[in-house]
Order: sequence, then C-alpha cells, then structure tokens
Amino acid sequence: MKLSAIKFKNSSHKCLTLLGMSGVGKTHLAKLLSYQDKYFHYSGDYRIGAEYLNDKILDNIKNYIRQDKWLKDLLDNESISIQNHITFDNLSSVSAFLGKAGNPELGGTPIGTFIARQTMHLNAETKAMLDVPQFIQKAKTQGFNHFINDAGGSLCELDNEQVYQTLANNTVILYIRASKTNETALVECAQTHPKPLYYQANFLKQQLSIYLQKNQLIYVAQIDPNEFVRWVFPRLLEHRKPKYEAIAKKYGYTIDSEGLYRCKNADEVFELIYGAMN
Repeated sequence: MKLSAIKFKNSSHKCLTLLGMSGVGKTHLAKLLSYQDKYFHYSGDYRIGAEYLNDKILDNIKNYIRQDKWLKDLLDNESISIQNHITFDNLSSVSAFLGKAGNPELGGTPIGTFIARQTMHLNAETKAMLDVPQFIQKAKTQGFNHFINDAGGSLCELDNEQVYQTLANNTVILYIRASKTNETALVECAQTHPKPLYYQANFLKQQLSIYLQKNQLIYVAQIDPNEFVRWVFPRLLEHRKPKYEAIAKKYGYTIDSEGLYRCKNADEVFELIYGAMN
C-alpha cells in the first residue's frame, strides 16, 4: 500500500512486507517492533518449509536413510519416524533440501535434481506470498494488532506481478537497502559460510557456463559446490539489487540498513519508516 506517513502512523492495523537480502536486517526490524506492540510475525521461509516443501524434505531424508539397510527396515516397518522440526530461527532443513549445485562427492547436488528443487522452491515461495492476505485475517482473529511479512531474500526473483500486487494491496512493502559496509559483510559471510541459495533459471544457467569456462571444467558435476557459491554470491547480489529497487519504486518504500542498525527501539524504527514515506 502506498500511504502517507500520517496515514500509516494513524493506522490501527499496520501491515508490513520486509524486502531485502538475507542478513540485511529484516528479522532485526521485526523483533524491534514486536518488543513494543503485538505483531503477527509471518516468515515466508518458514511457510515454505513447514507447508509447501515439508513432504519433499521428509522424502529426501528418508531416501538417504534407506541407503542403510538396517535403518531402511526400521523406517519401512514404522519402528522409527522422521519429523521436520523447522522453526523461524532454524531453517536448516529447507537449506539442506535446496542444496548446492556441484560434485556429489563434495556434498553437491546433481544439476538435474538441483534445478528441479529450484523450481519447487519458486512455486512454494509464490504460494507462501499469496497466502499473506489470509494470514493477515488470521492474525486479526487471534488478537494481533499488526502484521509483519518477513519475506525471503529471493522474493525479488519471482518476477510475478500477481504476487507483488497482492502484497502491495495488503501490506506496506519496505525495502531495506544494504549499505556498502553491509554488502561487504554479506559477501564476507558467504565466503566463510557458503549456503544454499535460490537462483533464477536464466541467471543460474549463465553463471554456471561462465564458471565452467573460467575454471576449464566440462561438467557441473566437477564443480566444488562451496567454491561456486563463494564465487557466485557477489554476482547474485548485483543481480538482485535492481530488482529490489524496481519493486520498492513501484509498490513501496526504501530505508537504508545502516539507519536501521542504529535504531534501538520501535519508535526509532517508525521514524525511519515515516521519513521514507515523506
């Protein structure tokens, strides 16, 4: 929703969608606001893992277990069971399912499987974002005054106007733009802790081709999966930035991460948001 600062300030039910790279401060902002008032915290990544990819995550784990005959027998006769204990703060099962493209002997996922899971994640994230209106209503019935959609960093990759319009119709979209210092920290984190990521299909195809040629490799199965993530992350960051900017320009507002990190409480966060709306 495109609102004036005054109208947003006087709203009795504030609904926000937080847009930006993972690690830019979205969850930090949500927690600051929640300390002051009653907010329903909706996590897109949690919804993806707990609802739309849950069965596929469990099936994948079971396939690994069945490689051991002893464990396979216990699983098949229901002597043991597997559960997905995903939480807002622990999304490891989703990351493990998504995987990293590359050599299976180095922990990589075969490219065919990797691409299929990327498509599954795309579809799941689309559904999770389209679920936001129903969760806003659910939050109201549960007595929550306000609502925060803590969206995944790949929201800008959906390129889905239905999703963006739905979010804009029901929430104020707030883009947290990473400062140069913040960008450097994100890249450094990717170097030390490379993690599974979502890539648009064309971007992934292009980057894999460049990486293979650059490293004189023939097949994706020869790629060290962690090295590829380290190499591609800065390129992914640059790829996403104009997408975030375009969504914010058309549907929402922009605040800077450094300004957010200086905020110590909800009042200071709101002043930052009001300033972006003026």
